[in-house]
Amino acid sequence: MAKFGKKHQDKKGAKASGKSKSIKVKALYEAAQPSRMRKMVRDQRSPDLQVQQGAVAIRAIVRNMEQNHDIVRGALRTLVNNIIGPGGIGIEPQPRRRDGSIHIEYAKALRDAYRDWCLTPEVTHRHHWAKVQRMMAKTWLRDGEAFTQSIVGNVPSLDHGTRVPFSLEMFEADLVPMEYTDLGKGIRQGIQRNAWGRPTGCWVWKQYPVDLSTTSLTRPNDLKFISWANILQLASLDRIGQMRGVSEFASVITRLDDVKDYEESERIAAKIAASLTAYVKRNEQNGFQTPDTSAGTDVDGNPNPRELSMEPGIIIDTLKVGEEIGMIDSNRPNPNLVTFRQGQLRAVAAGIGASYSSLARDYNGTYSAQRQELVEQWINYAILTDEFVGQFVQPVWQQFVRAAHMSGVVRMPADLEQFSEDDCLFVGQSMPWIDPLKEASAWHSLVRDGFASEVEVIRKRGGNPRDVLEQIASFREEVRKKELIFGSDAKYTSDSGTAQDYLRFREGTPELDENMPDNVDEPAASTKKRRPKK
Repeated sequence: MAKFGKKHQDKKGAKASGKSKSIKVKALYEAAQPSRMRKMVRDQRSPDLQVQQGAVAIRAIVRNMEQNHDIVRGALRTLVNNIIGPGGIGIEPQPRRRDGSIHIEYAKALRDAYRDWCLTPEVTHRHHWAKVQRMMAKTWLRDGEAFTQSIVGNVPSLDHGTRVPFSLEMFEADLVPMEYTDLGKGIRQGIQRNAWGRPTGCWVWKQYPVDLSTTSLTRPNDLKFISWANILQLASLDRIGQMRGVSEFASVITRLDDVKDYEESERIAAKIAASLTAYVKRNEQNGFQTPDTSAGTDVDGNPNPRELSMEPGIIIDTLKVGEEIGMIDSNRPNPNLVTFRQGQLRAVAAGIGASYSSLARDYNGTYSAQRQELVEQWINYAILTDEFVGQFVQPVWQQFVRAAHMSGVVRMPADLEQFSEDDCLFVGQSMPWIDPLKEASAWHSLVRDGFASEVEVIRKRGGNPRDVLEQIASFREEVRKKELIFGSDAKYTSDSGTAQDYLRFREGTPELDENMPDNVDEPAASTKKRRPKK
């Protein structure tokens, strides 16, 4: 009896042990277990090593796709246009006095010098500032990173071409060798870093690598060292500690390539289908006995193919006994192509952060659906704009202000608040208006209630506030000279927008609107009395 109890206990313990193992196995994440159907790729390498293995190849592939794939070229254009826009990122200087107010004179001097610098901001004098921003943004999104070198002061053989001696030299990621690593000197992937991982400089090819007779890094004269204080790197970084950027299109390359292959196959099939018309069927059971030699024979005695012309409304009466016409149905173009393409482009748009409607040029849908897409999508453009400003535009502005001071073009005034000389407002692209009347009314209410400024609204619309003020002042002066009244002039306009009250009053018309402003002086030549207000 005791022996049986011991065996029973052993079996019970074995079952409990197996049950605990089963529970432990079930507690694991299923996604972490590779299977025959799901072969999960697990890569534990460092971010720099992962980038080094694929960044250069991906960069070359995306460049080729931009040259030969219309969707990729359109996607890049859509991203750049919504991040940078036609006039670039706007800058409104806001330096402060010690009392906290904006230093208007110093801000105006900075704007004037900055406007002059924007004409030729880079060393080749081929691109203005807005185009430089678009080129840098395009290179950043396509290649994963872009570099500029800041050049300040007098440099031999360099003409800055502006009042402020400050220029930018743009260069692509190819000029910073990915394979150049010397851990003894703290150099990894062409960038030299200190013990904390902070970049101190980078090694750059003196000319484009493919232009060199050899790409061997054993020749020190082929590379030059540039201090990181003069380098701006605009990079797309996904992991902490990653130094070199990877293209934004890395995750959608295969999908885009499949879409291109599928579209090309369908185009070829449609072209072949368009070339196929009909065939002549010969049936011996209906009396056809001998081949037709009316078109002659070749050298081997075989009958030449007979030609039948096809045109609308034709009557074919040249068929022989036993012949009939058969039409070819190719089922092309494929009606499912559009649906398939739409689904793939939606996935591509999600991968690169672009709007599907802009990417696919598909604007079908209700107003509510388009508005929802625009609202949800615009945050992606705003984040990309913030990254572009933080990595490129803001450092350039700070360097410009320092260069203007050191060169004596725009000196910092004595009453300037310390460290506020480069304070400014960066204005990116605003969300497009689907219903202009509603959008304009919303901005009007925000400005009127004090939640937004006129300067911000003008900047959002792509204008320069100072230029707009000068235009309005000049136009109003011309209007007064011609004795005209427009509804845009609040001095002569009622709250409802009526602009004819003052005209009727000036012309002596008794019908006056009671909302006419009281500060309007009555013309001395008027002989008619004003009707009293009720």
